[in-house]
Amino acid sequence: MRRASWFTRYLRTQTFTNGINLIHHSYMYTTLIESDELPFIIDRPNTVIFDCRHELTDSEYGINSYNKGHIPNAIFASMDNSLSQKTNGKNGRHPLPELSAFTSWLGVCGVTQSTQVIAYDDAGGAYASRLWLLLKWLSHDAVAVLNGGLQAWISQGGNLALDTPNQNSSETFEPEFRAILVDSDFILQHLDDEQTLVVDARSNDRFHGQNESIDPIAGHIPGAINRFFKDNLDSTGKFLAAKDLKKAFEAILGDNCEKTIIHQCGSGVTACHNLLAMEVAGIKNSKLYPGSWSEWISDPSRPISND
Repeated sequence: MRRASWFTRYLRTQTFTNGINLIHHSYMYTTLIESDELPFIIDRPNTVIFDCRHELTDSEYGINSYNKGHIPNAIFASMDNSLSQKTNGKNGRHPLPELSAFTSWLGVCGVTQSTQVIAYDDAGGAYASRLWLLLKWLSHDAVAVLNGGLQAWISQGGNLALDTPNQNSSETFEPEFRAILVDSDFILQHLDDEQTLVVDARSNDRFHGQNESIDPIAGHIPGAINRFFKDNLDSTGKFLAAKDLKKAFEAILGDNCEKTIIHQCGSGVTACHNLLAMEVAGIKNSKLYPGSWSEWISDPSRPISND
């Protein structure tokens, strides 16, 4: 049995100003969790924490960083092996994980329908939001991204661990699907649909076909608008307040807030950040095109734009 941390043991002795001992207070986190809220649930048996650190240019960065220190009880979630399946050259750089393998991995990690999942990284949620989206797709609402990531945890005095939690649970994760994914055929069929809008999460220069350093063809899907995912963050790497995100998205969406919003990026990863940001802002109707730009350009018959 895991021994509770000193901070958790301390919290169990405290009664706060509202009269509630928060260590026993039940609350489901569905978008973001703050670094000063995590200690209240970190040692609960129904909390599972995932370290989603990753670098697009260094496939070993995540696991190497995890091995140097991670939030206590955190399990490493590999972007390439756990949150994606291998690419075949036609399905984008980070295809969605094969379903049975993904749900089996969740079960081994101890995730059930009643589990509170927390995901974090050190990139403002750029990679943790991928796990958030995958679980939302499978109708698991109790999943949240640590706001400010590992940096926020450390800055508030949170300790790091070196041990690796056991991943030998016999739990079974039974998914129920939400219709929040679309494919390239859907995009093609709705290019001229006034009720559908594509939002591209890549940087502005890549969106306009400049300084493309990752994919072999530059540009964007015709009709798409640009919302760089990093614009969802403040100078400390935390998400902007809900009202500020709502104002920002309404400014770029205009009268399109009620339309079906399709999010994409280079490979279906940072697009999830925009979905999360819109959820925080209270703007619904968002979907993900997982293949994103890297899949779109794999077929030369698909149109591209550089305007």
